[in-house]
Amino acid sequence: MYKAVTTERNVTTRIPESHRDLLNGPKIAALTTMMPDGQPQTTVVWCNFDGTHILINTMRGFQKEKNMRANPRVTLLAYDPCDTVRYIEVRGCIVEMTEDGAVEHLDVLSELYTGRSPYFGACVPEHFKEYETPVLCKILPMHIVTLPAQIETSRT
Repeated sequence: MYKAVTTERNVTTRIPESHRDLLNGPKIAALTTMMPDGQPQTTVVWCNFDGTHILINTMRGFQKEKNMRANPRVTLLAYDPCDTVRYIEVRGCIVEMTEDGAVEHLDVLSELYTGRSPYFGACVPEHFKEYETPVLCKILPMHIVTLPAQIETSRT
């Protein structure tokens, strides 16, 4: 299990109720991480929100997983495809990466986004589980921008 220590001092941000639906699928979300050479790398992700953290899932060894372990600062952008001027940008820090509970979380996301579960078997061929290991990642929001709305940042 990976736990990051943030360099920000006790900064947390509350996800506005008006935009929480964008983080609980099946909306469109993209995660940006930093490559070793400093270039941004963005991928579409499935996500949900546990009331404190935005939860995503990746596979061990995938580029975004390597990037998050090397640099825990990320940005997640989610928007409503039916109202593309309504979005939430969350700049945050990966505070935990674990394989514990990752398969179960991936099954929850699979059901949420596709209506099918389990992920291995219903969304991708079952034999993928032989060489792909899910990793559950928790993002602690540090700064939030929403539209329509203003920037909302609070310090604890």
